Amino acid sequence: MAQRGTGMAADIAEQPEVYATLLEPAHAGAIAQVAKVIAERRPQHVVFTARGTSDHAALYAAYLTEIRLGLPAGLASPSAITVFGARPDLSHALVIGVSQSGGSPDLAEVLRVARESGALTLAVTNNPESVLAQTAELSVDVAAGHERAVAATKTYTAELMALLMLIEGVRAGDGVLPADEHAALAKLPELATRTLADTTATELAARYRFAARMVTTGRGYAYPSAREAALKLMETSYLPALAFSGADLLHGPLAMTDPDVPVLAMVGAGLGGQAMREVLARLDERRADVVAVGSEAVPGAKALLTVPSTDERYAPLLEILPLQQLALSLALARGEDPDAPRGLKKVTATL
Repeated sequence: MAQRGTGMAADIAEQPEVYATLLEPAHAGAIAQVAKVIAERRPQHVVFTARGTSDHAALYAAYLTEIRLGLPAGLASPSAITVFGARPDLSHALVIGVSQSGGSPDLAEVLRVARESGALTLAVTNNPESVLAQTAELSVDVAAGHERAVAATKTYTAELMALLMLIEGVRAGDGVLPADEHAALAKLPELATRTLADTTATELAARYRFAARMVTTGRGYAYPSAREAALKLMETSYLPALAFSGADLLHGPLAMTDPDVPVLAMVGAGLGGQAMREVLARLDERRADVVAVGSEAVPGAKALLTVPSTDERYAPLLEILPLQQLALSLALARGEDPDAPRGLKKVTATL
């Protein structure tokens, strides 16, 4: 019998290789072709549909879409279509379904309805033969390979990478990443390897083994990382973890923070990290137990999960890595099996 956590640990360790794979000419070229089609079709807005971990990748892409492309973007509510029978006019939209397995019927149904209404549809998935990929007009393979553990790790970051390459390709106009963009992305495998080599996250697991709940927070590109970290803690350690944008945290939830509630705060070097400074000051007033995730020490933080300094757009591909390691180590410290969380399956089919 395999030792607990070996599958998740292997998946986490493969992420630098996954980044490198997506930058290979075959995969980068395929993404560029899709990006070119999108640029030529000139959608007026972008709608994402996803569930679970992929929902957080879609949220990241929504930030990229609005900031880098200047297009309104949002996340669809699949139940509006699948449960309530809504048929929104998506004729001028790009509708993107994001799913590791591509097997959830509700996401495929959203793309089917969107395509019927005249939308340009795209599936971003780790299974190019899936029903989602077959339903969409266009498809991007995130090329993460087989994922051993139920909890998604490398498929999540592969989605982030693929969506980043796609959106920057659309921004370029011809689908091809500018040379400086490609060169910057080419550094990610080595930066990810460096990030994973740090043992701080594993060491923190003993400290938070008996935590009753956690809070995760970030702003901008980092907010999806906060949400994904919370999900990983909940599904591997069964630890209640609440994710808030830094702004929303100040609108009420701050009151529940105290020295007994650990807070994982994404504090990058960019504008989102700067916007977190007020949040950190307020957490310090509450004497909250803050663990910062970023490239520099943060005043008042009890610990730092160090992430190499990089462009704010790329930071989510690095800052989630120590948080995955923390979720893995915390689950093991609490006597759980993060490879096979109770009650969960790799493919969740929702209607």
